[in-house]
Amino acid sequence: MSDRFVRITEVGPRDGLQNEKQVIPAEAKVAFVDLLSEARFPEIEVSSFVSPKWVPQLGDAAEVFARIRRRPGTVYSALVPNERGMEGALAARADKIAVFAAASESFSQRNTGGSIDEVLARFVPVIAAARAAGLPVRGYVSCVVRCPYEGPVAPGAVRTVVDRLLALGVDEIDLGETLGVAVPDDIARLYDGIAPAVAPGRTTLHLHDTNGRALDNARAALALGVRSFDSSAGGLGGCPYAPGARGNVDTVSLLSMLESEGYETGVDRAAAAAAIASIRQALRPAAS
Repeated sequence: MSDRFVRITEVGPRDGLQNEKQVIPAEAKVAFVDLLSEARFPEIEVSSFVSPKWVPQLGDAAEVFARIRRRPGTVYSALVPNERGMEGALAARADKIAVFAAASESFSQRNTGGSIDEVLARFVPVIAAARAAGLPVRGYVSCVVRCPYEGPVAPGAVRTVVDRLLALGVDEIDLGETLGVAVPDDIARLYDGIAPAVAPGRTTLHLHDTNGRALDNARAALALGVRSFDSSAGGLGGCPYAPGARGNVDTVSLLSMLESEGYETGVDRAAAAAAIASIRQALRPAAS
């Protein structure tokens, strides 16, 4: 594949909607995913098989997976926290699963209800089940630059979690700049710190845009060899356990930047904009 190709994973349906105050109807989510499929994203993170008690916005994950139109060539993935969630993802015929760890003990406790050790232990049977089903596994690492409770996170702490996820058998490392406060120098330090464990080109970078520097950080990552990013339609998202953190990097803004700098994504920017308009319409009544 060309060094000018950048893979975009659209995370709006999961990461984007999980932080909304209102519950979006399943039909609106299905329409959203179907429009994103028409935009030819390589991967769409459709939902999460977590307890509706904790994330009621995604309690209809099974229904959404059952109703979407699957486009050949697009991977439809799901976040799973544990064995029960994995059972739901398998029943829904997810193409790929994601597990979620943190580089900060405090964030791990608040976001997942367990220490880093406890969370990684939960993943052992999940990854084994994915292997048995022939499904690839993405391993998220959140708070790779800063934690809302502990402050700056050392790259060495990130590397430790990356090493452990790789040892468990994940296929992809996704580095989450959860607070959206990084600058390009932070991205350079992060990748320098994890270099012995994984090369930049084998990672995905998940950027938030709280301080308006997400595109600058994406450019810095591109220069280091990163060729895979997450983005969210309309910049939706945030994290309930990261006070003040704004949404993910906006999909259309990222696509525009990449195109202007000569990179290819295979994504139809106009179709992506139509998907954004669709979900904004679904969100409008509760916001008015």
